[in-house]
Amino acid sequence: MPSFTIGEEHFLLDDRPFRILSGALHYFRVHPEQWADRIRKARLMGLNTIETYVAWNAHAPTPDRFDTDGGLDLGRFLDLIAAEGMHAIVRPGPYICAEWDNGGLPAWLFSDPEVGIRRSEPRYLAAVDRYLEQLAPILVPRQIDRGGPLILVQIENEYGAYGSDKAYLEHLVAVNRRIGLTVPFTTVDQPGDLEAGSLPTLHSTASFGSRSTERLEVLRRHQPTGPLMCSEFWDGWFDSWGQHHHTTDATQSAKDLDDLLAAGASVNIYMFHGGTNFGLTNGANDKGVYQPIATSYDYDAPLDEAGNPTEKYWAFREVLAKHAPVPEEAPSVSPPSPSASVTVSESASLWGVLDALGGVVERNEATTTDALGVYSGFVLYEADVELLAPALLEVGEVRDRAQVFLDGVPIGVLAREEHDVSLALPAAGAARLQLLVEDQGRVDYGRRLGEPKGLIGGVRMDGVAVRGWRIRPLDLDRVGEALGELSPSGGRVVGPAFARARFDVEEAGDLFLDTTGWGKGVAWVNGFCLGRYWSKGPQRTLYVPGPVVRPGANEVVLFELRGGTGEIAFVPRADLGHTEY
Repeated sequence: MPSFTIGEEHFLLDDRPFRILSGALHYFRVHPEQWADRIRKARLMGLNTIETYVAWNAHAPTPDRFDTDGGLDLGRFLDLIAAEGMHAIVRPGPYICAEWDNGGLPAWLFSDPEVGIRRSEPRYLAAVDRYLEQLAPILVPRQIDRGGPLILVQIENEYGAYGSDKAYLEHLVAVNRRIGLTVPFTTVDQPGDLEAGSLPTLHSTASFGSRSTERLEVLRRHQPTGPLMCSEFWDGWFDSWGQHHHTTDATQSAKDLDDLLAAGASVNIYMFHGGTNFGLTNGANDKGVYQPIATSYDYDAPLDEAGNPTEKYWAFREVLAKHAPVPEEAPSVSPPSPSASVTVSESASLWGVLDALGGVVERNEATTTDALGVYSGFVLYEADVELLAPALLEVGEVRDRAQVFLDGVPIGVLAREEHDVSLALPAAGAARLQLLVEDQGRVDYGRRLGEPKGLIGGVRMDGVAVRGWRIRPLDLDRVGEALGELSPSGGRVVGPAFARARFDVEEAGDLFLDTTGWGKGVAWVNGFCLGRYWSKGPQRTLYVPGPVVRPGANEVVLFELRGGTGEIAFVPRADLGHTEY
């Protein structure tokens, strides 16, 4: 069987020097029927390896479940890499960051407030052990020494930026070995965190996106022997709602890659293909201001969100050809997607379909959503109040956005990113106070990992606690049941409401849903959740993967929180918004 080891100067494949030319491709951000296409295009660019994180929380939505079907079939993904004649690097975390919800850590971990993440805390380590044991049947038989593609496994992720618990890292090494992993282990850190984030027994790699020679020199000073590797060569950046669309200059990125390869280093391009935060999977950052990540994870990568080669693809391919063989075959660019415009044919107010979206939990206090075992999406809080005069509504903290209503009439919004905690209520007599709270994505980096969602610290009206709450988590997996309640629409949609339109296409293929004219919400095509949209941008389109589309009749459904024109359009190509230029 083949072997892969770390030598004094090089990675060694069957005892011969081997340079890793890898690209990041997250299986959980790409429709599974498109995995093979994206992998093949990586090889055609000149790469020999595919790297992926493993999103623990995607596989384990509850402590007693571990899903590996469909878009979570990591084994199939690795087999497709092998079928393309490529190698694989797997980064199972348990923490991954990745601008992914909660950095990949399951929110149910934090149901015990004493649990201690990313350190040597027994309850956390026990959960991590179970997770890695569940991965073992997928990873162990696919290692290179057993005929599979897997050549490296990463321990933790940029740990030096978070902690320095060496016993924790040693535990991760031990459990990964115990489950049967025999390939070399690595760590990754930014150059200034290399010492804290690794162990002498692990091979250190660096993460950076510029000044390659300088950063490699720092890595070499930290680790005098062994192959140099940048295992996150940042060729772009992610977008957050309300910001601009991030791009990097293709020529400069190619030069930085050339400098890295000229120094003899191996590389993992982050990202080769970014993909999409389908559903409600995006993460967030909070360094004083909460910033949820956008749905598109295009990342300005060589392969764009729809899988088409970009200017950066060709620039990188030219650089790679200077240092290694590149296939003569080159990928083609897909033609523009079909355009269409349809009118919403059916809609229904949220208030009329609530019973189809799940039951009510009664609590005296306005508790967090986590306390209800709800870790994502939307939750409606309702309480009966009496407003004989205008009053001040106060919430300790909203995580992350609360639309406030009285008897279904909108009063205002409390937004976490604006640090809103109070709102004036008009005199309304006896009324039903309603707060529709959206979890816009859990923080994926830093000290706010695992924080609870919903209403924090209680709700008061003129300083008096509001009690007697009816709390209803909205199960958006049951949208199909709610659709049975839709009525013919008269055009414009007033949110919060569900809206449906039907459209025809001649043949299946990628589409781009134009969200212009709509406010904020979630979209589905043929039952597949495309993710969130928001008029504050930057992105103005949602990517619809071709495998979701059917020849002939199709349907699009919106859960619109504010309101829309009633027109739904599909456009020829993506519009990810304005840049800073």
